[in-house]
Amino acid sequence: MKVLISGGGPAGATAAYWLASQGIAVTVLEKSGYPREKVCGDGLTPRAVRQMQLMDLPHGAAEGYKANKGLRLVASGRTVEVPWPELTDFPSYGLVRTRAGFDEDLVRHARRAGAHVIEHRTVRDVLRDDTGRIVGVQAAVMDPATGRRTSETEEHRADLVLAADGNSTRTAVAAGLHRRTDRPLGVAVRTYYRSPRSELDWMEGWLELADGTDPERSLLPGYGWVFGVGDGTANVGLGILDTSPAFGKLDYRAVLRDWAASMPAEWTFDPEHQVGRVGSAALPMAGNRTPHYVPGLMLVGDSAGLVSPFNGEGISNAMESALFAASCIVDAAEANGPQQRENALARYPQLVRAEWGAHFTQGRALAELIGHPAILTAGLRAGMSVPAMMRFAVRVMTELSDRPARTVTDRAIAVLDALTPAS
Repeated sequence: MKVLISGGGPAGATAAYWLASQGIAVTVLEKSGYPREKVCGDGLTPRAVRQMQLMDLPHGAAEGYKANKGLRLVASGRTVEVPWPELTDFPSYGLVRTRAGFDEDLVRHARRAGAHVIEHRTVRDVLRDDTGRIVGVQAAVMDPATGRRTSETEEHRADLVLAADGNSTRTAVAAGLHRRTDRPLGVAVRTYYRSPRSELDWMEGWLELADGTDPERSLLPGYGWVFGVGDGTANVGLGILDTSPAFGKLDYRAVLRDWAASMPAEWTFDPEHQVGRVGSAALPMAGNRTPHYVPGLMLVGDSAGLVSPFNGEGISNAMESALFAASCIVDAAEANGPQQRENALARYPQLVRAEWGAHFTQGRALAELIGHPAILTAGLRAGMSVPAMMRFAVRVMTELSDRPARTVTDRAIAVLDALTPAS
């Protein structure tokens, strides 16, 4: 069986690793060349770290990874520290690593496993057979010097294509799969500063962002973050949901600039210490592109809209969806006959729904609620005054619990998920 992956980020590289390690012929087409920058908070939660452990991907300080203890939340004049829980299913630490480094680490790992990676190729269209099944892609060759398309094109054929080319996902769009407007969308904006906050032991979330277009300075549904990278810089950014009336009207870079300027001067979040540009990217949430499988094509990671509407976390979901996809593909390769093979591939959306369906429903409900500034303000005041409530909320939002349940918290989360219809 031959598999073609469009996109070499966390979803594409993880899928490539698992497939190659199981003897599946796999080719990755990556638009850029490594290392390349991606707009992200650079934070890796214990769920993402678990995927790295399963892949035997080295991730210590020697490899450039900065470990952290958990989340530190700041709002309503209070600070609540939420350590990563001690679980059997996940490690009790998180990491920070720039996407330039992390993505390159993943793709090198996939190459060592036997994956073929072709850089500077971007998908223009999908190829179909006489039945309409997708059997490959047409790709444009990119100019490495300018990052622009050349006039040269190539055809790449395979038994299955994985769309792992991010939110814009030309592969899925070319197949007729468009974004669902009944799912939330977010925007992330971030930059780096040379700062003593580089050595933070916590991933900080500042939960009060003011709407600069609002005379009453209403709160926005989102948060600012400060993640210590450990290399002398801090990743400083913000994420905002589209459930705010101000969404689409805001100058997000100005919101970030003003928020960063409000931080203590000794943190050096100022133009003199800024490193690189201010970047922004869309966050496709809650399964906002479906179906996740059509004959010949699977959607993984951001291409499938698998970013959490709770917190904007997408890396762990991208890697987990890639593992789900790879397991279905391996089963398909071992199947007897075309129908059994198709049944194995068609199981992928069921795995995605079982894993995140309830979580996405809960996140969509919260996104709608906090789109109302009064509700957001009241919720923050109540939650920050009861640290135990915030710690439970973080466990729900980050999907950190053991299965089967071992503790009261695990059981409460399991009951909540069981009572929530899958979206």
